Order: sequence, then structure tokens, then C-alpha cells
Amino acid sequence: MAAIAAAEAGVRDVHILEATPEPLQKVRISGGGRCNVTHACWDPRTLAGHYPRGSRPLRGPFSQFAAGDTVAWFADHGLELVEEPDGRLFPRANRSSAVIEVLRRAAAAAGVSLHPGLALRQAEALQSGGFRLGLRLAGSAPPTGASGGGMCCERLVLAPGSHPSGRRLAAQLGHAIVPPVPSLFSLALEGGELAALAGLALDPVELELELELGLGLGLGLPGGAGSAAASQRFRQRGAVLITHWGLSGPATLRLTAFAARALHERSYRGELRVAWAGGLDRARVEELLTRARLDQARRQLATWRPWPELPRRLWLHLLDQAGLAGEQRWADLSRTGQRTLIERLCGSRYALRGRGPFGEEFVTAGGVPLGEVNLGTMESRRCPGLQVVGELLDVDGVTGGFNFQHCWTSGYLAGQALADFFKNREHR
Repeated sequence: MAAIAAAEAGVRDVHILEATPEPLQKVRISGGGRCNVTHACWDPRTLAGHYPRGSRPLRGPFSQFAAGDTVAWFADHGLELVEEPDGRLFPRANRSSAVIEVLRRAAAAAGVSLHPGLALRQAEALQSGGFRLGLRLAGSAPPTGASGGGMCCERLVLAPGSHPSGRRLAAQLGHAIVPPVPSLFSLALEGGELAALAGLALDPVELELELELGLGLGLGLPGGAGSAAASQRFRQRGAVLITHWGLSGPATLRLTAFAARALHERSYRGELRVAWAGGLDRARVEELLTRARLDQARRQLATWRPWPELPRRLWLHLLDQAGLAGEQRWADLSRTGQRTLIERLCGSRYALRGRGPFGEEFVTAGGVPLGEVNLGTMESRRCPGLQVVGELLDVDGVTGGFNFQHCWTSGYLAGQALADFFKNREHR
């Protein structure tokens, strides 16, 4: 996006150094092979709220190029995006290769030179301006003017995603790095309590994650010296998928995105409270159970659920966890049993065992601190002439197209700033 925006605005001699044999593979596998390009969130302030790291600073960039601009940009380049009921936007062709084709076609039409298999190994800022680049060849012919495994350029854009090489290059050029940690992942629960319910999807479910911060020890925490451990809480509500190891689904992924650093610091241990009541509050649940005891007195607990949307498998599981026999009649449900059942429906508690299966994480939290970059142009405040975009920045969004949106925005603004730089230089 940065290369296309710059070249379309008149910058000449734009080169993409692509370490892999085939570019845009992360786009190809995204969204289950469909590519969730962006999200139908049209207000920049609201859009910025979907980024656990970068929420407030991104309001400026999104006021210049946001989701509506992305839809228009792709439409201008021949790709129509279609909105799904949950707000996600996919190509009408319903395949990620359509997005790749548009980007590659736009790059070629603008005169961008793509060099697959040519990795940027090191970068040195020159005192006279510009950069000396060290390259590693793996199949592609180097750009004209490159020799001895190196070349020089006037401006440099780093867009390596979350690959460690990008953080190393940024550090070479003077940037601090916020240590990377996984974001957007499922949660593994102790004991395998929910394993028998694997495959069950529910919406809405309320999640509350509680993480201990450590003992007060007289450091100004509530209770003073010797107090119980203080805690930090994160909450989300939405769709949840029960898996063999624990919980996944959009609400779980959003929860782990906002709690990513806190979870990492506590080795992914804590307590998860899950409200299975379908969005009903405690008073309404109590009312429905009381009514069932009166209206369905002769029915067995197992054969009558307090509301029809409550999945039968989950209901039987909660009865078992509450120590109640399914053959028991509603008329025989004691007040103590009812209170226990309400607790299970409105706040079942599970101990965290860690993250879900290794390798399923979607994005990384961490990278170049936002304070070290001018977010209007994506130019480094530490290294003039360098621009940093995409996931290399300490920015990450929740699932639903938000991470791609930040990439389109930061790339586009970097490309426009490149064009302005060269135009101003020609004018001078």
C-alpha cells in the first residue's frame, strides 16, 4: 500500500524488497482464505476504540484514511467489498486471491518494482541523507544500481509485519522496541470441564477475566501491608465457541487482545468468570427459575430449560456442576439448589491453564513505540527519512478486519508523505 500510494502520487523508482518467494501470503491465508479487508466502522473515533494498543493515537491517522477510504480505494482499483451482518467486509469474490490480484496489478500499473526473494539484511542511515542497505539474495535479481549485496536509497519504509527481522532493523536505526507478546488467542482452561461441550457456540456470553497483581505490602494498594492480592479485571461480551481445550470465538479473542500484556506478565494464569445466561441479568434468571418451579412443577429439571435458547447440552452440564440430578422435579428444587444454579448460569468460574494451541495467535502486541513516530506521515522521530508502518508499530486491533485497516491506513499515509517529500524537494 505504501509503495502503490507513493508511485501513484508521482514518486519514481519505487522498489519493494520482498524476503519471501511470493508476496502477500499473510493476506492469502487471512479470514480462512477469504481476507477480511476491513470493518464497517465508519467513525474514526469509534474505529480507534477497537485497538487495545494505539486507540487514542490512531484517531489522527484514521481521520485521514479510515474504513470508508479503504472501501473507496479498493473500489477505484476494481475490487468491490461486501459487508456481512457482523460488519466485516470481504471481497465479493469471497477469496483472498482477489485482494492480492488487485494489489499486485495496482503496483505494476504504478511502476513499482517488486523483488521477491530479496531480503533486507541491514540498514545504515548515512550522514549525507538516505540509507545504505545490505541485501540477501534468494532468487530475485537485485534492483538496478545494486552491487556487492547492497544498494542505496533516499527513503526507506519498513513494513515487515511481526517478523523479528523488522524489530532488529528498527533497533539498528535507533528505535526502542516494546517487547512483543501474542495477542488475539483462545484460552485453555484447567481440568477440561468444558471438553464434553466442544463445538458448542453461544451468543451472547459475558466474560470477566480476573488477574492477580500481587500482594499490597504497604505500597498504597487497597488494604495496605499484608492485604489480599489486588486484581485487574477485563470484560467482554459476545459470541463464544467452546473447544476441547477451553474457549475461543470473537468475545474470547477480544478479551485476550485487551488483556494481552497483563496475561503475559502473569504467565497466562488467572480466573475466568463466564455468564452463560444469554445476556439476562441475575434478577431475570432468578425470576425464570422461580416461575419454572411453579409452572413446571412436575417436569424434570433435565427436560425443561428455563428459556428455550439455552442449549440442552450446556443446561445438563450446568445441572451436573451444580450437583443437581436431571431426574429431580422442578417442584423439589430447593432454594439452596436454585441459588447454586443461578451462580452457575450467571458466573461459572474457571481457572486458566494458559493459551490455546501454539501457533494459532493472530497478531503480535509490541514493536516500535508510537511516540517515536509521527503518525501523520509515519516518519521516524529517531531516524529522518525512515518510515515505519503496519504491525512493526506497537499497534494491534481486535479481530474483524481492524488489523488490516491499520496496515492500509499507515501504508497509505506513508506513501502520501513520500510523494510530498519529493514534490517539495523538486519545488525547492
